[in-house]
Amino acid sequence: MTTETTSTATAKIPAPATPYQMDIARYWNNEARPVNLRLGDVDGLYHHHYGIGAVDHAALGDPAHSEYEKKLIAELHRLESAQAEFLLDHLGAVQPDDTLVDAGCGRGGSMVMAHRRFGCRVEGVTLSATQADFGNRRARELRIDDHVRSRVCDMLDTPFDKGSVTASWNNESTMYVDLHDLFAEHSRFLKVGGRYVTITGCWNPRYGQPSKWVSQINAHFECNIHSRREYLRAMADNRLVPQTIVDLTPDTLPYWELRATSSLVTGIEKAFIESYRDGSFQYVLIAADRV
Repeated sequence: MTTETTSTATAKIPAPATPYQMDIARYWNNEARPVNLRLGDVDGLYHHHYGIGAVDHAALGDPAHSEYEKKLIAELHRLESAQAEFLLDHLGAVQPDDTLVDAGCGRGGSMVMAHRRFGCRVEGVTLSATQADFGNRRARELRIDDHVRSRVCDMLDTPFDKGSVTASWNNESTMYVDLHDLFAEHSRFLKVGGRYVTITGCWNPRYGQPSKWVSQINAHFECNIHSRREYLRAMADNRLVPQTIVDLTPDTLPYWELRATSSLVTGIEKAFIESYRDGSFQYVLIAADRV
């Protein structure tokens, strides 16, 4: 069962299907990290993913300047939004009458960006009622709530009709679910010829096993990071044929190295930086077509 969240006190929220889902819902309902909220305050786009691209050191200026931290936060947010733009670049041809799905939509920043670019309907699903309410409130404030909606829903069991969706994505949310179940659901609601895109961190099979850094990231976010090989196998089993695979690891390192110098550190920065440097962890984009 799925239910759209509203601001009314009588809104019904479906109970998580498993104890693990309950833990994830609790985690994200209670999450209010400055690294997410303060970056979103820059321009009203609230993301739950990381950034890519070269740091604009000229825009940062002198670290001793009183405005430096404010500029650093703005630069981190610019890199976040660049990551979302890169994902949207790979969704293919989208028309205004199409429907897109953001699986694990967070507070909805990427959904707003998708609607602004394509003019289409964007549906988001999340286990967190707090995130869904936040995203719907922002959509109302921006007067796009007739096209952009978040709902509390299990991404493995969505209400979308078979073959009704033109394109869909997971942006750093696949580590919370079984990949075969996830890709079976995307394959179900995507049109034949529709596009699926994910950007995710994955452990590198060539390293042998998940490194200690990957284990730290799992513990920090209460997730289960998959290997790159698992993604490709699960896609092949569910009629999703990769068209593009991009290793974004070198592109995301500058974001992490800059974030590690900010006031917004959470303690997990070293694990990301060291695992990217030693090759045990990778940051990748995979775009696949439903056949």
